[in-house]
Amino acid sequence: MNPAADEGVVKFEVVHRREALDARRYGDLAAELGGWRRVMAMTGVVGQEASRYGGAGFGNVSARVGPPGSPLGRRAMLVSCTQTGGQGEVGLDDFCIVERYDIARNRVESRGLCQPSSEAMTHGAIYDLGPHIRAVLHGHGPLLWRRARELRIPCTAPGVAYGTQEMAREMARLYRSSGLPEQQILAMTGHEDGVIAFGRSVDQAGQVLVTYLARALRPA
Repeated sequence: MNPAADEGVVKFEVVHRREALDARRYGDLAAELGGWRRVMAMTGVVGQEASRYGGAGFGNVSARVGPPGSPLGRRAMLVSCTQTGGQGEVGLDDFCIVERYDIARNRVESRGLCQPSSEAMTHGAIYDLGPHIRAVLHGHGPLLWRRARELRIPCTAPGVAYGTQEMAREMARLYRSSGLPEQQILAMTGHEDGVIAFGRSVDQAGQVLVTYLARALRPA
């Protein structure tokens, strides 16, 4: 399969309820994610270009919205919607709430005016790693991705595709085997240029991503 042609395709069942999200409850968090998403767009890790990935939009962001102790598979998140990568600006209407995600059944339940990112299952798997993880940023950084091992960034197995049950399970394997701390980054070897940063807050996840982008720009 051509990875470029496959970019942005949702690979899980989505049970979606179309409704507007409450701005009083989610507006500030959407704005915070939107700010970091602009930084990601300025650095080229979020966007949409005819010459990259078959012209599909790329990159997505999320943050937890429920209490830390929520059960696995029910750690609700505010996540950017599918194929919003090419938008210069995003607002609350470009996000949805993923309320449940079932890796075994390959199923996501969500609500909002648009459906969740094709990486929503992977975001959920990262939130299941620990209640302290509150934000996930996913982008496509070619240079950072190519230098991942050199920069000692944990990498997923090459044969694992994005947005799949296997990728969700791979998050747990990497977390256990590499001793990833609560604020960290990883590279998706089987997902061209894909990198994920996560942390206790949106700011922490963003700072990790920008720090490693800068390291990738240093001379080899």
